[in-house]
Amino acid sequence: MSDFPLEEVRFALDAYLAARKRAEARETGWDVLADFFTDDATFVDPAWGRVEGIENIRTFLKASMAGLDGWTFPHEWALIDGARVVTHWQNRLPGQRADGTPYQAPGITVMIYAGDGKFSSEEDLLNMVHVTEEIQASGWRPGPGFGMPPAKPRR
Repeated sequence: MSDFPLEEVRFALDAYLAARKRAEARETGWDVLADFFTDDATFVDPAWGRVEGIENIRTFLKASMAGLDGWTFPHEWALIDGARVVTHWQNRLPGQRADGTPYQAPGITVMIYAGDGKFSSEEDLLNMVHVTEEIQASGWRPGPGFGMPPAKPRR
């Protein structure tokens, strides 16, 4: 794996995270994140499975994020080791518990930086049982356009 200057990788990650915040705020669509991937990139999602190629990633981002109205994904920390990037974030649902704490489940992302501000892969890791429990506890219901992940995603 090639090493890139830390500053270059950090700049690309910061730009990606800023775009994600704009998507959360509904200033853009989630598909804008596809612009941060190489043409032949791979994206692995725990529910939707393996997606290959930038246009397929763009389609996946639109479909997988539709109807998640009010969800946010606060970034908590990142580690950069050469071209490897690991981030920790939350799947935060709308609303909060009686004690004021959010309904949320943690996630980890592993990305590989490929240069020129782009990543060649992303794999999101999270406990889907935990996410489902938070959905049930919060009473959240999907918004318009929500689609279920494939019954048998490509792994």
